[in-house]
Amino acid sequence: MDQRVESYVEKMKKTMANLDSELGTIRAGRANPKVLDRITVDYYGTMTPLQQVANITVPEARIIQIQPWESSLLKEITKAIQSSDLGINPTNDGKVIRLIFPELTEERRKQLVKEAEKKGEAAKVAIRNIRRDGNDSFKKLKKEDVSEDEIKDLQDELQKQTDKFIKNVDSAVSEKSKEILTI
Repeated sequence: MDQRVESYVEKMKKTMANLDSELGTIRAGRANPKVLDRITVDYYGTMTPLQQVANITVPEARIIQIQPWESSLLKEITKAIQSSDLGINPTNDGKVIRLIFPELTEERRKQLVKEAEKKGEAAKVAIRNIRRDGNDSFKKLKKEDVSEDEIKDLQDELQKQTDKFIKNVDSAVSEKSKEILTI
């Protein structure tokens, strides 16, 4: 692959990785600790990711258990979860915090599928924007005495990569949708 195309492919890979992490935060039927990835806790004046101040486990399919390394953090973690967009009320027994995920209703599952599709669509737009930027930079190569055939080859190669990444986005969204709709 041409190095000039490679830099745009790297950007597409980052877009794909971002989509994967965003899809991971959408909860399906099972409790997934990834839903806590964006939650930060005030730890001695510094906003710190929850994973860095507590042990997170999944003892049962619909329960996430959070055991802070310092019991003084229980209140802070509870507050952070309540103010997040999780929509789950944590229960705190003085030692651990439990998040009990209710069964998803069919309506909620459909909403989550739509959310996953929106994230997929945003990723596709980002990938197409990267392709457009690449094509624009390739067109500027005419001024540097690069042949039109070579420019066309670069654009074709970038288009092939774009198509591949768009397919990857579709399959990732389809996988997540299947996971969400599986009871």
